[in-house]
Amino acid sequence: MKQILQNMGSGETSLVTAPAPQSKNGHLVIHSTASLISAGTERMLVEFGQASFLQKARKQPDKVKMVLDKVKTDGLATTIDAVKSKLDQPLPLGYCNVGKVAETGNNCGDYVVGDRVISNGPHADVVRVAKNLCAKIPANVSDEEAAFTVLGSIGLQGIRLAKPTLGECFVVTGAGLIGLVAIQLLIANGCRVLAIDYDQNKLDLASKFGAEICNPGNGEDPVAVGMAFSRGQGVDGVIITASTPSHDPVSQAANMSRKRGRIILVGVIGLNLSRADFYEKELSFQVSCSYGPGRYESEYEEKGNDYPIGFVRWTEQRNFEAVLDMISSGKIDVKSLISHRYSFNDALDGYELLTTDKSALGIILNYPQVAKDELNANEIVLSDYVGGNASKPVIGFVGAGNYASRVLIPAFKEAGANLHTITTSGGINSVVHGEKNDFHKASTNTDAMLEDSEINTVAIVTQHSSHAHFVAKALAQGKNVFVEKPLAINYEQLEMVQAAYNNQLQDNKSARLMVGFNRRFSPQIQKMKVLLQAENEPKSFIMTMNAGAIPAEHWTQQADAGGGRIIGEACHFIDLMRYLAGSKIVSVQARKMGLSNGVTVTEDKAAIILGFEDGSFGTIHYLANGAASFPKERVEVFVAGKVLQLDNFRKLKGFGYKNFNKMNLWQQDKGQKACAATFLQSIEAGENSPISADELFEVAKVTLDIAEQLRTQ
Repeated sequence: MKQILQNMGSGETSLVTAPAPQSKNGHLVIHSTASLISAGTERMLVEFGQASFLQKARKQPDKVKMVLDKVKTDGLATTIDAVKSKLDQPLPLGYCNVGKVAETGNNCGDYVVGDRVISNGPHADVVRVAKNLCAKIPANVSDEEAAFTVLGSIGLQGIRLAKPTLGECFVVTGAGLIGLVAIQLLIANGCRVLAIDYDQNKLDLASKFGAEICNPGNGEDPVAVGMAFSRGQGVDGVIITASTPSHDPVSQAANMSRKRGRIILVGVIGLNLSRADFYEKELSFQVSCSYGPGRYESEYEEKGNDYPIGFVRWTEQRNFEAVLDMISSGKIDVKSLISHRYSFNDALDGYELLTTDKSALGIILNYPQVAKDELNANEIVLSDYVGGNASKPVIGFVGAGNYASRVLIPAFKEAGANLHTITTSGGINSVVHGEKNDFHKASTNTDAMLEDSEINTVAIVTQHSSHAHFVAKALAQGKNVFVEKPLAINYEQLEMVQAAYNNQLQDNKSARLMVGFNRRFSPQIQKMKVLLQAENEPKSFIMTMNAGAIPAEHWTQQADAGGGRIIGEACHFIDLMRYLAGSKIVSVQARKMGLSNGVTVTEDKAAIILGFEDGSFGTIHYLANGAASFPKERVEVFVAGKVLQLDNFRKLKGFGYKNFNKMNLWQQDKGQKACAATFLQSIEAGENSPISADELFEVAKVTLDIAEQLRTQ
């Protein structure tokens, strides 16, 4: 398959060849026939990518503040690395796709192979889209017309929020694609419409559809024209679909509105609101969210749980269907909005036009027929494979998300690993990061990778809920396994992994199992370990994770996806305390924050007390309600009249030591590189895994026990 990507760091727009995406529960795999370049949104993304770092910073002052806070806590070098990595993540372009269903996952309702559908899939000849983000196309609607559906639903959702009634007068500021569709929808709703734009060609189209027009570029005053249009009473509502940094559209909207008028923002504009403009008229102002109810809700979009029609009449999918019905009945003319057509293979020419010709409107990409074998290929070769010594680790990576691509893959590469195959379910990340890190293959077929005899070691960096499944399958194949934490998110998964590990030992496969508990490998923790080993007394630990807030609906907070933040993140410190104590955990107590104004607090505000066999004990404070400017991770150890304090893996201080005062680093080092290198060295040297399996299972069991205590309080 091929897909269009935007690099937000370099500004390069590229057409990338990648393995086809895997089928997935509740999702459709679609072979594309047409897609629409959204001139406003995609031009903005491309221009942002092409901007300098300074220009990017000026456009996102809120992100600049986050970066400055990170510099204070993590250091300049670490922050620069994180920002560059974030900008290097490929951004798929496009969200207006048309095609035929090639494959359906489980629970896909009445969709069948061969259905013509629209979706919010990107510009790619094969897309995988959740069923609630698709809709069937009426027979009399062409593929090119249907490509306007998703974009049209954005305008429709803004109109629904405005609640227009028959005979009202509305202004649409910005006569781009969304604005021109919104104009037609308002007229179909029985409203009089005034269109405002600086492009006369677009205004001529608006006039053709039945709107009155105003061109400020010709010296016309939008407020005066709006008042005249409303017969001196003020307009009932304004839909702002423009894309501009100017604050004028919202000010003009307020000044031309009647008392208690409605202003809906669909586009992207400056928002320096004047209280005086809104106060006397008691105006309402609302920002519209994309396609409608369900947008960005994982229960609706990813899990496919629809809202009952009796309670939510217009979801995003129902908005799609409504737009398709309007096109089918002739109430919306989208053919007139097509200004250019390109073959998908020449799509980059379309993006060149997008940035050089501001008058370009609807740019349609038509997809040539491609052999099914080529479309469905789930593996591509990136470079020649150079075989090596049989004792050296040959790595297959499962997953290429932000942490894998920014931290773990580079760590393995720097340690000299032979990177063989990288697999992801979607395909694009496997190619982008596979090429960047000199992998031999990129694939979406993880099972085939696990069975590849050339690969002796597997690194698993996927969503937490899948870790145990992949670990067990890799162990069954006799592969050495490095899995990013957690090892398992429930007791059943842990038992499955333990059984798989014991079975491969019985089969004399001797595969190593390693969890990415990198903190214990950091240079400052290694120094602390040496200092603590000289003391024969029990130790007291205080460990604080200033974790930062994450929405309760985020996947990491969900028990069935991320396992919750205690299992997914606090396990790092459970392992770290176990390592520094050098003794088995014999007791566990946990307490989470209680009710707050009647709202249950999630488990990411908790205190954990661990007791150890040698008499040591420690408290882990995992807190999501602190300030970002406070150190994110702090470790304190009290023993024999001495204290060690480590802040953010940058500054280590010793109190009461004669021969140790401090150990500070220029940049944060959480031990990721050393963790990967030590694991690979153990394979090459034929030694045991750096962390024993017994200790890994102990920490996993204790972590699950803690989560269980917190959930039953």
